[in-house]
Amino acid sequence: MNPNHVSGAAAIPSRCYSLEQSPSLETFTKLCSQKASSEDYPLSSSIQSNIPIYNLADFSHPNPSTIFSLQDEWHHIILSGPGVFVVKGLFRDQELIEKVNSVYRSIITSEKSSAKGDHFAGSGKNDRIWNSFSKHGMLDPSSFLQYYSNPWIARICDAWLGPAYRVTAQVNAVKPGGAAQVSHRDYHLGFQTADATARFPKAMQVASQLLTLQGAVAHTDMPLDSGPTRFLPFSQLFAEGFMAYRLPQFNEYFLYHYVSLPLEKGDGVFFNPALFHAAGENRTETFERSANLLQISSAFGKPMETVDSLPLVKKCWMGLVQMYKEQGMSAEVEAFIAAVAEGYPFPTNLDRRPPAPGGMAPESEQDVLRRALIDGLGEDEVLKELTEISDGSKP
Repeated sequence: MNPNHVSGAAAIPSRCYSLEQSPSLETFTKLCSQKASSEDYPLSSSIQSNIPIYNLADFSHPNPSTIFSLQDEWHHIILSGPGVFVVKGLFRDQELIEKVNSVYRSIITSEKSSAKGDHFAGSGKNDRIWNSFSKHGMLDPSSFLQYYSNPWIARICDAWLGPAYRVTAQVNAVKPGGAAQVSHRDYHLGFQTADATARFPKAMQVASQLLTLQGAVAHTDMPLDSGPTRFLPFSQLFAEGFMAYRLPQFNEYFLYHYVSLPLEKGDGVFFNPALFHAAGENRTETFERSANLLQISSAFGKPMETVDSLPLVKKCWMGLVQMYKEQGMSAEVEAFIAAVAEGYPFPTNLDRRPPAPGGMAPESEQDVLRRALIDGLGEDEVLKELTEISDGSKP
C-alpha cells in the first residue's frame, strides 16, 4: 500500500518514518551547529561548550519570581535550546554525599553475586544499582530523606514536567578503563529496536521526549579524563533522532562534535532524553567515576484504570489458541494480544528482569503471548510466565 495516499486534492503524508529512507544528516548538522549565548539565558553564570551553567550559590534565598524565571530558562533549554544544562552546587553538603556513597557501596557489595544487565554497555563492566531510589530509602531513611528533600531537584523537575511527576534513580560507577558508550537517545523509544521504533508515529516520537527528564548527580568529582557524559547540544531538535542515532554516519558525527564538561562532587546535569549523549571513557588508572542517574517521569504516562492481564488470558487462552490454529498470526490474533496484554516492558524490576542479552529491555506480556502461540505452550506454562513477569516487576 502506498503510505502517501491521496484524499481529495491533498496528499496526506505517512504518519511514520520509513526504515528505507535515511534521515538527513545535513538537516541534523544544521540543527547541531547552533550556538547558545548568555543573552539567551541571562540567569546562567556562563555558557561553556554550548552548555548553560547555573551556580545555585547565586540563588541562596530565591524569591518566587526568580524561581519562576529560572524554570522558564531551564524549560526553554530542554525544549528549544541546547537540551542540557549544569547546576553547580546542587548538593553543597559534602558529608551527605559521602554518607549516601557509603550506602551505595553497601548495596553494591551485597549485590556482587548477581548478574547485572545494562543499557548500551556490557554486563558487569561497571558497578550498577538498579532502583537506587528505593534501595537507598529502605537501607538508610535518614540520608534518603535529606537527599530527596532537596528543593532544587523539585524545581528542576517541575520546570520540565509540571507537578505530579515520579522520581526513579539508578547508580552507575564507571571503573578505570571503562569504555565509552555508543551515542544514543534514552527512554522511552531509545530502548526500542529500530524496527519497533519505526512503528510509532512521528508525533509520538516527538511527544516521547516531553514525558521524561534525565538527570545525574555527581557523587565524585568528574575530571574530563574520567569520562563525564558526552553531549551533542541541540540534537534533541531533530525529529527523526530516534530513527537516526543507530546509523553509523550519525554516530560518527557525534564522535567528532560532542562536548563534555568536568563536574565537581554535588553538581547536577539535566537534559532532554532525546539529546544524543553517551557516557565517556574513563581513561584514568585509579579513579572511579560515580553518579546517581535520575529519570523523572510525567504524570501523564499512566493509564486511567488498572488492568490485570493474567485472569483475562486465563479465561480466553483456549479460544485464542483455536483462533491461532485457524488463522495463524492474523490481524485478529494480533489485535486481541494488543488489547489484553502489556506491550511495553516497563516499569519493571531490572534486578529481577534485566535487559535481555544484546538488548535494552526484557520481554513484555505481548512478547510472551506471541511466543507461546508459536511454540505451542500450554495454558499453565503461559500463566506461569506471565506470573513471573508480574512478580518479577515488583519492588
